[in-house]
Order: sequence, then C-alpha cells, then structure tokens
Amino acid sequence: MTAHLDTFARDHLPPASAQPEFLFELPELQFPARLNCATELLDRRVAEGQGDRLCISAPGGLRWTYADLQARANRIANVLVCEMGLVPGNRVLLSAPNNPMLAACWFAVMKAGGIAVATMPLLRAKELGEIIATAQPVVALCDAKLLDELVLAQQQHPVLHTVVPFNLMTEPGSLAVRAAQKDGRFSACPTAGHDIALLAFTSGTTGNPKAALYSHRSTILHTLVGCLGDCWALRSSDVVLPVTPMFHANSWGMPYGAVMTGCKLVFPGPHLHPDDLLDLMRDEPPTLSLGVPTIWMSLIQTYEASLQTQPGRWKLPAGMRSLVGGAAVPEALIRAFDKHGIWILQGWGMTETSPLATVSYPKSEFKDASMDERYRRAAMAGVPVPLVDIRLRGEDGQDAPWDGQHVGEIQVHGPFITGSYHQVPVSEDKFSPDGWLRTGDVASMDTHGFVRITDRTKDLIKSGGEWISSVDLENALMGHPDVAEAAVIAIPDAKWSECPLACVVCKPGKTLNVAGLNAHLLAQGFAKWQLPERYEAIPAVPRTSTGKFYKLKLREMFPT
Repeated sequence: MTAHLDTFARDHLPPASAQPEFLFELPELQFPARLNCATELLDRRVAEGQGDRLCISAPGGLRWTYADLQARANRIANVLVCEMGLVPGNRVLLSAPNNPMLAACWFAVMKAGGIAVATMPLLRAKELGEIIATAQPVVALCDAKLLDELVLAQQQHPVLHTVVPFNLMTEPGSLAVRAAQKDGRFSACPTAGHDIALLAFTSGTTGNPKAALYSHRSTILHTLVGCLGDCWALRSSDVVLPVTPMFHANSWGMPYGAVMTGCKLVFPGPHLHPDDLLDLMRDEPPTLSLGVPTIWMSLIQTYEASLQTQPGRWKLPAGMRSLVGGAAVPEALIRAFDKHGIWILQGWGMTETSPLATVSYPKSEFKDASMDERYRRAAMAGVPVPLVDIRLRGEDGQDAPWDGQHVGEIQVHGPFITGSYHQVPVSEDKFSPDGWLRTGDVASMDTHGFVRITDRTKDLIKSGGEWISSVDLENALMGHPDVAEAAVIAIPDAKWSECPLACVVCKPGKTLNVAGLNAHLLAQGFAKWQLPERYEAIPAVPRTSTGKFYKLKLREMFPT
C-alpha cells in the first residue's frame, strides 16, 4: 500500500501490464514492502559508523562528512514538511548545477516522501512552465542565480506555491537560513518500494521533454547493478568526480552509488570549462570521473596543448577510470586518454533506462587481444548489464542475429526500464506490443554480446538504397589530427535520395581540407560512395542540454 497522500504520480501510472516486470519469486529475493532510498543509501552509512567519513567536497574549500550531509538533508526535510506543508507524493522541482546543497535537497525530498523533479539549470521560464504543467510541483528549490526564471514560471502556474533559493547563506527566508533553525533529526517517510521517487525528464530534442518515472525500488536496483565490478566498480576508497549533471538521469545514478559505497564525491558546480576541470583534477585527483564525450574532447585537447604552452600546470590523475556516455565515444578519444594512463569506459543508456543499460568493460576473453582490438571494443556501446534484456528488432519485425553484421533497433526490458512516460499514452512508436522500450538506436551485436550502435533511426542516411552510418563517419573524422569535432547529417539529393553532409569544427590554426579528409576516410575503410557529398566548416557543433550533438539544429542550418 502506498504511503503517498498526494497520488498524482500514481494516478497516472500505466496499467500493470505496461509496467516493468519484477521476477524475484524466492523469499530471500523479495524487497521489503517499505523502502526509502534516502534511508538505504545515506542513513545506513551513518548508522554503520561511517558518519565521520568525508562525503562531499566542492571548489572553495567546502567539506561535508556523511553525518553533515545527513543532518542537512534532515533539516531541509523538516522545512519541507513543517513549513511548506509537503505531504508524501508531492512533487518538488530542483534546479542547480552539481553542488552539495543540490545533493542535500535530493535526499531531503526522498526522506520526506516527496518526488524530485530535476531540471536543467539553463531553462527559461517558458520551458520551466512546460515541466511544471506536466509534473505539477508544489515546491521549487533552486540555486539563487536561477530564481528569477522560476518566479516568472510560477506566475503562470500557481500550483507551484513556493519557490525558495538554497544557497543564500544569510538571506532571511532562504533555505539555508530556514534549515539552520531546524532539528538535524528526521524520521524518513516509510515509502513503499513501488512509490515514485523521481520524475526524470528527457532532453526533448524532438519535441517537448517527456518524464520517465523512477521508483524507490528501481533506483536501488539500478544502484546495485551500477556498483558491480564490471560497471562502476565503486570502492569506499574512490574519489568520484561527476561532471554529468544530476538533472541528467541522476548524473547516471553515480551519486547514489557513491553514497551507498562510502565514496567521496567532488562536485564541480557550474565550472565545467576544461581549465576549471583540470584545476579540480589537479587539486582533488579523482579515481573515477564521468561526463559526455564533448566535454572530454575539449579537456584532452586543452591538456595536450598545455604540455607545449604551459608545461607542468596540470597533471592528469594516474590510473583514473573515466565513464563516458551520452553519445558515441570516438576511438580516437579513447586512444588519446590512454596515452596518459587513463582508460575510458563507455556506457550506453538513456533517461528511460535509469540510465545504465550497457558497459564496454574489458572482458576476460580479450585480455591477450591486441591493443587495436581492445580500442575497437572500447569504442562500442558494450554488453548488457545484469537485469537488462536487449534485442535488436529488424525492419521485418524479426530479431536480428548476434553476428556483428545484421542491425536492428535496440529494444530493452528490465526492472529499471520505464514502461511509459508520465501522462503520455503508451504508443507503439515508443513501446512494442509486448512491452519493450523502443530506444530509437540502431545497432549490431556480436557473438560476445558487444553492442555497436550505428545510428539513431532518425539520423541514418539512406543513399541510393544503401544505409550510411553517420556515427561511423563522425568517429572517423574526429580521428583526423586537424578535426576537433564533426557531426554528419543527411541532405536531400536528386540522384541518390540522400547524401551525407559533414559539419566540421577544425582545431585552432587548422582549416578545412576536403581532399585530406576524404583521403583519411578512405584509409579508414570507407567506400567512395559513403564519403560526405559536402563539407561545411562551423565554429561549434550545437549541443542539447545534455551535451549531445543537436542534429535538428544542424538540419535547420543546412536544409539543402
């Protein structure tokens, strides 16, 4: 039985037949009826004597222990319940870059039995209004710099009755001041395992963003899978730098795993410029970092340039593991980091998969493989993580064989895979008739279970009746020494129906050399008919809120 008094989210769940299926039938595998993420992830660490361990650090010298984080979350939960009238099931909108107070608010909302609604910090009032209209939050907690846009959105959506900034340390009425006056103890709401903990909005590159629902149980399951040795392999001695924003599927769930295992989290805040991240890595060397390929490409280019212009300013952390996802990781990027003793671990997933679905970890059967083969496999999306089932559904409606050649749309199913979107009817373009999530990614899978994503269904280029992978072209182009970034889209062609257009960002001091790029692609194994019909030099590739290439914008820039 639910603990939620406000049943708004539960009232809009899909029918039971469309929800994830939990196949844990043995008594010892049953989750307790009552399960609260904050209790299991944070309170348990303190109760087990880890309260004095360093939990969070941030630029400026801030340091919190696990007991500090728990006390702040408890005080904020007391403010939410006692002053703001939050009842279990109410939604709370959160908006901030990755910083300690955002983490405290996150745990506070779960402790109070609320549902967190994470939003991108750069959203304007109109876009915030769309999220408010969908999620119906009653309270918003935000970074003070984001207050104005939220107040504007609130004026159009009175359901949001309270908007409070949380990092004005002396301002009367701010969350910090109000929380400081509250008790550092709070009895967490006894939520049911199936109660909703988070509404996670997609990046919405093809329309208004949609919200996936994460329950307390699915969040714990995802955290347990993520912490396995072939996934994040978290240990209590790890220092984790989550560059991926928490609004993006809980920073891929990493903060949950870090807290569960007793790691130290280093939050970068809004400082995501390569210089800032390199400074942070120098001052607080992480053992594990995570981010999207575009940020990592800028970081390695800045670092390697500094070896000539500012030798000794920075040193990359020796042996650091780096989890990179959100877009295809070019093999050239993996090789570039490996030169400096850092191995990139590629993961694939999406908001709807919580998000971890595959990881390209070095399987034991390839321990004696050549480095070229290891790099090739590291550039793949990887193998499915435990509890996630994957199939490749072809255009003929049949599953493609795992032979590394045949391709199909990736469809996924599992206990932390969403079965519908919040307040959006289940449709066959998003979910198969038998309940599998249609991801829109096209891939092949080999006999070892490695997934190689060739494209998004909407980004594939069909030229003269043959498919051309924009992802393969992009990765190859970004392996050219003169290219900083490259994105490939389809343009209409009178003879071939479609042809590739390559949008290229050159490195400083370099110019677009079409003949040189074509020669490079031919040397990489592409056929002449697969080469871009046209190249365009652009200053930067437009990106979505989560750092992915925004190809819709490129199509608007180059319609023909």
